[in-house]
Amino acid sequence: MKKKILLLLLVMSFLLTGCFGKDSKDIVKELDKKYNDLKSYKLTGDLEIINNDDVYNYNVEVVYQKKDKFNVNLKNKANNHEQIILKNEEGVYVMTHKSTQLL
Repeated sequence: MKKKILLLLLVMSFLLTGCFGKDSKDIVKELDKKYNDLKSYKLTGDLEIINNDDVYNYNVEVVYQKKDKFNVNLKNKANNHEQIILKNEEGVYVMTHKSTQLL
C-alpha cells in the first residue's frame, strides 16, 4: 500500500512539474538576460586535444570581465607547461613561461 501511494505521489509531482514548467523559449530569454547583465565570470575545466594519435590534457581557467577583457590560463597536465592568453584595452598577448627543463 505504501509503495502505491509513493508511486502515485511521484507521478503527480512529475505531472504538476510538467504542467507549470517553462518552455525552451522562456529559458533562452532568461539565460540571455542573465548573460547580458553579467559584469564578469570565471570558468574552470579540463580540455582534451586529440591530434592523430597524440592526446594532450590541459587544466583551463578563464576569467572574463565586461568590455571584452579576459585572461585564459592553459596548463598542460603532463609537463606543467603553462600558457596565458590575455586581452585588454591595449591588445591581445600570448605569454609562455620559460621552461626549466633541459633539452
